[in-house]
Amino acid sequence: MTRPALIGDIGGTNARFALVTPGSFAPQDILSLPCADYPSLVDAVEDYLARVGQSGEQAPREACLAFACPVHDDWVKMTNNAWAFSKTEVQRTLNLELFKVINDFTAQALGVPHVAAEDLVPVGGGTAQAHSIRLVIGPGTGLGVAAVFPGQHAWIPLPTEGGHVTFAPTDEREQNLLRYFHTRYGRVSVERILCGQGLLDLYCAHASLKGANPRYQSPAEVTTGAAEGDAIAVDTVQRFLKILGDVCGDAALTTGARGGVYLCGGILPRLLDWLPDSRFRAAFADKGRMSAYNADIPSWVVTAPWTGLLGAAEALHNEEVE
Repeated sequence: MTRPALIGDIGGTNARFALVTPGSFAPQDILSLPCADYPSLVDAVEDYLARVGQSGEQAPREACLAFACPVHDDWVKMTNNAWAFSKTEVQRTLNLELFKVINDFTAQALGVPHVAAEDLVPVGGGTAQAHSIRLVIGPGTGLGVAAVFPGQHAWIPLPTEGGHVTFAPTDEREQNLLRYFHTRYGRVSVERILCGQGLLDLYCAHASLKGANPRYQSPAEVTTGAAEGDAIAVDTVQRFLKILGDVCGDAALTTGARGGVYLCGGILPRLLDWLPDSRFRAAFADKGRMSAYNADIPSWVVTAPWTGLLGAAEALHNEEVE
């Protein structure tokens, strides 16, 4: 029997692990473990392998793990939990012949080509061009932006820090919103708005502009309030999606993403009912002389729960990923 490889997608709160057989991208034995329950990455991996009956002599000899933090140096320190480790030391301790460590949004981007059609919800029209760049954007804890390009032998990831570009208002309401955010943060990046905390801040900004006291204290409360018809929460969700359309359209122009735009992250699957009647696609295509160019680029919401694991499986033997 061929020995499976270990793959993982590790955030600030949970570590998602799975096994994958060589030549396959389908994660097996998926478990999500709370990072706080383990003093180190190695402890979490060893517990996972014990739970799925792959410890000791049966343990994998290859692994690819994705982390929600910078991973370019040998020493990796998680941003939102206490884990820190040396790649070299982890490889030695786990007796791995191959050990790849990638950024979590690189994993998202590499996973997109392997997402099943039934896990893609179309937003608007357009026609994807073959052999073209695909843009991947994910509003979640922050705003991840990356792309993938179909190389001759493998998918080539194009990591970016596109979430940190400057927010550009397009109407009077957004001019007022910019002043509100600037007062609190100084420079305003698009990530300040297009993330979970940003959705809450956007709600508070709308309340302030209307002279009202905020009723909600979390992003989930804002979306629930919008679903229940709260006028300020409704304005907030609609504006969030409109600004997301602006930003996605700009990023599509910058990358030449004729292969389509894939919307990942934990927020948008909860806003699926809002997207069809939102200004997302209108804002996406509202690019002056390039409006027709953008209008023909399709977009989808990715609802697959394990896109990062698919990307880790892709990266494992992808020669374009070190």
